[in-house]
Amino acid sequence: MQLDYSLLMATSLSYLVLFFSPLFLIPPLISMVSAAEAAAPNISGGRPPAELVPAMFVFGDSLIDSGNNNDLASLAKANYYPYGIDFAGGPTGRFSNGYTIVDEIADLLGLPLVPPYSKASGEAALHGVNYASAAAGILDATGQNFVGRIPFNQQIKNFESTLDQITDNLGADDVANAMSHCIFFVGMGSNDYLNNYLMPNYNTRNQYNGEQFADLLVQQYTRQLTSLYNLGARKFVIPGIGSMGCIPNMLARSSRGQCLPEVDELIKPFNSKVRAMVNALNVNLPRAKFVYVDIFRMIKDILINPRGYGFGVIDRGCCGVGRNSGQITCLPFQTPCEERDEYVFWDAFHPTAAVNVLLARKAFNGDADVVFPINILQLAKLDLAQN
Repeated sequence: MQLDYSLLMATSLSYLVLFFSPLFLIPPLISMVSAAEAAAPNISGGRPPAELVPAMFVFGDSLIDSGNNNDLASLAKANYYPYGIDFAGGPTGRFSNGYTIVDEIADLLGLPLVPPYSKASGEAALHGVNYASAAAGILDATGQNFVGRIPFNQQIKNFESTLDQITDNLGADDVANAMSHCIFFVGMGSNDYLNNYLMPNYNTRNQYNGEQFADLLVQQYTRQLTSLYNLGARKFVIPGIGSMGCIPNMLARSSRGQCLPEVDELIKPFNSKVRAMVNALNVNLPRAKFVYVDIFRMIKDILINPRGYGFGVIDRGCCGVGRNSGQITCLPFQTPCEERDEYVFWDAFHPTAAVNVLLARKAFNGDADVVFPINILQLAKLDLAQN
């Protein structure tokens, strides 16, 4: 079955531009070292503190963006109803009806929800910053159809700006000590396929076959993660790309509403190479620990056995337009489905909050079949000084 690239192009441009205004970067994170000092003595034993780590820093795309695109001149926005219909703060820029996976992980770590970089300032940023941006990719060129977005390279530069500001206040040694206890969640790669390799106006697939493109991405990804390590990051959570062959957008492009297995076959080499990258980084970067989360396997398991997880609808989005509610994402003030917890997919591309929470809990407490070599809870408690 051939991919309908023209429809994919139309869908990628279906986000509406509601607001255009400059992105004001407010100085984030005043102090973290006191939290790190409070948490560090208990990491390896004793009664766990209310906060298992001092902070979490988040890098990624629309799956975990919490509002960084709101003030960008971007077509990739979700700061309007019905997005956020089940979130206490209403529409915030999250591409979900409620929680993202990092929201639930923050809860499990005992942290408040991590604010977006565009709004992180003062006490609101004491427990971390979310740099994720919808349409962003490992490659800078990814997502250019959406105009404004913050690629991973720029997200790293934004984190470096954060570090510079807090280092001026606290000193390099104290900041380095604090950072070594924090969780760095980095979820990249989906857009490099959906909004680069598979897009008809990109020449990428004429330059690289699937294996070569995966190599290109992982080589760049390795350099980027090493840059974060050189900036002081030590505890990394790296999810692979989730199964995309059965998302509503792919179902909508099939004449029979069927999954497109060739899409999953395309991304499998990337996931395999990312897992190998995690193993290599654990060997090559001293006193650091990288954890790989097999999101692909978890999503496939949910789709194979939805009833076992409490889901009843797997073949369409809860909110969207067209076949399988997957041709266009949620329109402003569109009425979504009522039984949202029964749906696996919220819109054409993104899972519901119920799925996000499930994935987060599996990554946090799961066994090595879904999170490797240790889970997030074990990572949070790990004393890297003895590693």
